[in-house]
Amino acid sequence: IVRAEDNPHDLEKNRGKQDWEEAAHGIWYPRTTGIWQTVWMEVVPAISVAAVAWTPSIKDFTINFAARFAGECVNGLKLAIKLQIRDEVLADNIYGLTSADVRTSEIKRTIELVDLLERSELPDGSSDRIREGYFWHPNHPNIISATVELRSAEGLVLDRVSSYVQLMSVEASADRVVVNGCVDYLRLALDQGYWLESGMTPPSDEAIQHDIRLVKEAGFNGVRKHNKLEDPRFLYWADKMGLFVWEELPSAYRFTKKSMDRSLRLWSEAIERDLNHRCIIAWVPINESWGVLQLPSEAIQREYQRSMYRLTKSLTNGAIVIGNDGWEMVESDIVAIHDYDADVERIERRYAPENLEHLFAAEKPGGRTLLLDEMTFRGKPLMITEFGGIKLSKQPGTWGYSEATTEEELAALYTRLMTLINKLSVLGGFCYTEFTDVYQEANGLFWMDRTPKFSIEVMRRATCGS
Repeated sequence: IVRAEDNPHDLEKNRGKQDWEEAAHGIWYPRTTGIWQTVWMEVVPAISVAAVAWTPSIKDFTINFAARFAGECVNGLKLAIKLQIRDEVLADNIYGLTSADVRTSEIKRTIELVDLLERSELPDGSSDRIREGYFWHPNHPNIISATVELRSAEGLVLDRVSSYVQLMSVEASADRVVVNGCVDYLRLALDQGYWLESGMTPPSDEAIQHDIRLVKEAGFNGVRKHNKLEDPRFLYWADKMGLFVWEELPSAYRFTKKSMDRSLRLWSEAIERDLNHRCIIAWVPINESWGVLQLPSEAIQREYQRSMYRLTKSLTNGAIVIGNDGWEMVESDIVAIHDYDADVERIERRYAPENLEHLFAAEKPGGRTLLLDEMTFRGKPLMITEFGGIKLSKQPGTWGYSEATTEEELAALYTRLMTLINKLSVLGGFCYTEFTDVYQEANGLFWMDRTPKFSIEVMRRATCGS
């Protein structure tokens, strides 16, 4: 028997966008209770593979592998790992477990993909073919299938795990995001992850796939999953179908020892669960100072943001981390600004290269200071990670940050705004608010049932600036 207590008024827990009031209001939505993500039970052998972790390196064509075991470890065990892409075997190795491996119930090894390294150094264009044929990217989501077998000393298979890994790298370099060694422009949509028929729970794998197809058809190459740890099935399909994802910790709304303890535990567990999904190219522990509203005046809250940034960096092997998405950033790999100004000319002036000093010294999009302590915008990618939010609604009581009254007006306003955003040379990318309507929040490009509010082809051209 499992009994769970879920106090809807507890503001110290990581509730994200779930409302603490009985009726949804503002930017908060109906509460969720009970089991809302996939759970399962399975029978495992006396000793089994409990978890695997993959850390690829495209620089030297290696994959660092770690496995954790559950059950009673015995001497003489072996681990067989086979990596294959399409019909090509990239590695087929057997590793003996040492006494130290048995004692700690863990093994770590480095798998070399030597042939790929040799081919990449040939002066015949092999490197481009390897990039498109083996590296993972939304334009070519190459998946390396993996089979991991735990064997006895006699070669008997005790446990078998099917997994996969992607060869890819991502970093914030100077003022741009670099993916697989090449500058990439991020075109993200804010995605709250709510469905009309099932709330926070994806209704089916087909519904997830449909969302990813719509996002890509609309011209985006990624989503920022907003204040929600999405179902791993979504991440699986983002890996398979090719979609960048920003993962974000659901916010608590009070700053206490309990809320910090909860956030640290939840975030650490989420990173461990989701780190193998290479579609995740950035991690966001805090959004818009939620739960740390006194950042400018309270040094302890600034230290908390700094600590969450550095903890996330260490747990993700140095991935891109946005310390506080929106404003009041203390430490961050990307300068991520939320700016819902509907005046296109004013946005153009604000983000002109010659006006950046003034932007960070004097202007306050959203009414908040952008940078705190000694953080600088220099040498970092600059992105507007929430903007737009143009409402078009058939229902009373809905809201948006600005408003269109017809489909044609929405298409025109979106096209005008995105034409400008794509021309701003200081930006390394953007995240538009938002993918779909969410209950009373009617600023989606799609209705909540995933019907487009205007032509997807017009949407795609505007998103891509073409």
